[in-house]
Amino acid sequence: MDTLLQTIIKPLTAWFAANARVLPWRTVPTPYRVWVSEIMLQQTRVEAVKPYFARFIEELPDVRALAEAPEAQILKLWQGLGYYSRVRNLQKGAQEVMRRHGGEIPADYQALLALPGIGSYTAGAIASIAFGIPEPAVDGNVLRVLSRVLLREEEITDPKVKKRMEEDLRAVMPQEDPGAFNQALMELGATVCVPNGAPHCEECPLCGLCRAHEAGRETELPVRAKKKARRIEQRTVFLLLCGGRMALSRRGEQGLLAGLWELPGAEEWLDRSGAEEWLAARGIQVESLEALPGAKHIFTHVEWHLTAYAGVCREESPGYIWASGEDVRENYTLPSAFKAYFPEIDRRLAAENAP
Repeated sequence: MDTLLQTIIKPLTAWFAANARVLPWRTVPTPYRVWVSEIMLQQTRVEAVKPYFARFIEELPDVRALAEAPEAQILKLWQGLGYYSRVRNLQKGAQEVMRRHGGEIPADYQALLALPGIGSYTAGAIASIAFGIPEPAVDGNVLRVLSRVLLREEEITDPKVKKRMEEDLRAVMPQEDPGAFNQALMELGATVCVPNGAPHCEECPLCGLCRAHEAGRETELPVRAKKKARRIEQRTVFLLLCGGRMALSRRGEQGLLAGLWELPGAEEWLDRSGAEEWLAARGIQVESLEALPGAKHIFTHVEWHLTAYAGVCREESPGYIWASGEDVRENYTLPSAFKAYFPEIDRRLAAENAP
């Protein structure tokens, strides 16, 4: 264990006490609110999470409400955040808490770690922030801060490096308010020791202790493996209307966007002739077919390039759900992969339903 870790605790927690952002999950840090916020914050910016958190807590204020909620409701509350497996696992975890812990989120690190969707970071965050248990919570922000402060050159995406960092922190975790220490590390990484561009060393409470800053190497760290190029996938989607309703299909239960609703389409690029053939092969008769602007959506490892067509159908073809505008707004979760077409969907459904 590096003795410098013990030295950073006091200045870091003092800085956090004076500079911490006011966030809704911090003002009332119940175990449930901490859990929900930490799952939402995975791969999502704080400002984007705030309105989602407020709506989620309003509709599902406790573990029981989440455990008993219909899947359609939790997916709708999550719509736009992406990575929908997060909320499905959150609900599975809540159901496990009801089944095995009498509806009380356990004040125990190992028991938290055993819940679906909870890894060492989330377990450490809940344990320390909500229960005052001295367990580390090591995320990307923390790895970046400590790589710089300690001048460590290991590859931070290596699970073994994260585990070693957790062990080092566990050895120095303050017994009094460990949650403040964990949050201070996270906050420093989010606002000062930032991931993109140069860190704001002149604002950092650890500037005088930071080995990377002393060596003039702060922008070289942390060390990351080179990212693989995203796989490009061509897709064609159809905005099909009939009698003021829109056709939706459901994705399979495995793979990307599993179980979510989507615009019908083909997993390939289709020109107009190919699009007409695709529709005819499925018995879909359209009065006209209009090309829409192309769009692109980026996932972590995949990039969708979308070609789109809109058409008015003569009848509702079987094999699809035909949803009204209200249904789309209230009951069916369309992932943000299709958000480029949301305004067009709203416009066309409104026109179809105009008196």
